[in-house]
Amino acid sequence: MPADHVVVSTTVDKEATARNIATSAVEARLAACAQIVGPITSVYRWEGKVRTDYEWRVECKTAADRAGALEEFLNVRHTYALPEIVVTPIVGGSPRYLSWVVEQTR
Repeated sequence: MPADHVVVSTTVDKEATARNIATSAVEARLAACAQIVGPITSVYRWEGKVRTDYEWRVECKTAADRAGALEEFLNVRHTYALPEIVVTPIVGGSPRYLSWVVEQTR
């Protein structure tokens, strides 16, 4: 059974970029809320080299039917050539909160 609510997360290289993405997604009603976590340390392989960088994670709570539009929104505004965009289903939670998530994304 598909989830009705999801968390869409991405990482960016600057706190200001994270704030801009979070605010813009909520203003556009693509996310009910967004949290910024960071700085975090990311270790990854890019262009044949293992790299370590500081990043900020933006976690957007949204209705599942808004996830595709939110992903498109993030791709347009992202500064990375290959942005991390991950959609994670919310399999449970406070019914009042989850109803609020849907209301805020309409």
